[in-house]
Amino acid sequence: MRLIDPEGKQLGVKALPDALAVARQLDLDLVEVAPDANPPVCRVMDYNRFKYETAQKAKESRKKATNTSIKEMKYRPKIGSGDFVTKTRQVGRFLEDGHKVKVTIMFRGREVSHPELGMKILEDLAEQVSSVAKVEAAPKLDGRNMTMVLAPDRRARQAARKGAPDAARGSAEPDQEPAPPPASSTPAVAPAGRTAEAALAGIPPAPAAASTAPPATVGSTAQPAAAGSTAPPATAGSTAPAPRPPGTAGSAAPVPPAREAATPDLAADGARPRRPEHEPEPASSVAAAPR
Repeated sequence: MRLIDPEGKQLGVKALPDALAVARQLDLDLVEVAPDANPPVCRVMDYNRFKYETAQKAKESRKKATNTSIKEMKYRPKIGSGDFVTKTRQVGRFLEDGHKVKVTIMFRGREVSHPELGMKILEDLAEQVSSVAKVEAAPKLDGRNMTMVLAPDRRARQAARKGAPDAARGSAEPDQEPAPPPASSTPAVAPAGRTAEAALAGIPPAPAAASTAPPATVGSTAQPAAAGSTAPPATAGSTAPAPRPPGTAGSAAPVPPAREAATPDLAADGARPRRPEHEPEPASSVAAAPR
């Protein structure tokens, strides 16, 4: 037999008693590792340790291996929207767990004469689970059933997982900048005596011509003076004096005969007293009454 030492070096072809003597000298076991070889191959080793390491390797390989099975989900051509969503959600769970899914469309009676209905359902299902699965077997009609096989797609799942944090980061940090405040809709009005072009160019306005007319005073209630009247002009904030009754000095109007002031009678319903027809109308509601 061909003998190999514990470090893996070949000791040559030896007889069985010589190989056993070498193993006893090293206090190890003589194990035949290749019985079909010519000559057979034996190795000097610790057999208990060899069995332990072999069991650990088998256990690790079973952990890494995935137990893949085929699940089946059945649909009908006249399935409702709610049932379709529920069954499709369950198909997605099977695919995420690493199982293959066989989708079956069951036709009854004359429904088999409309295979396009089943084809549409399968296409919608494949589109909704395209992020985690791929079509392994295309839809085909087998008697009264139409079948399709979906298999998990690791690349699509990894792409979906990478895209989720990017989408969350994009929603937390919007790229759009705040819009500038809207401009005022009120058009710019150029000052009196200036054009819009001159105002934009920064040309100073021309001096206004001197006016000989007296400026109008604010708050004055004076009425224009009648011909021949010697009343002074009204000033700002003053009230115009009441017109003088006829027959007083400084008036050029004819003097009517004096009459006694009659007390106005009140109306029967308590309204405002009537004004005599010969009494003139006051110039303003704020004018002083004649003394």
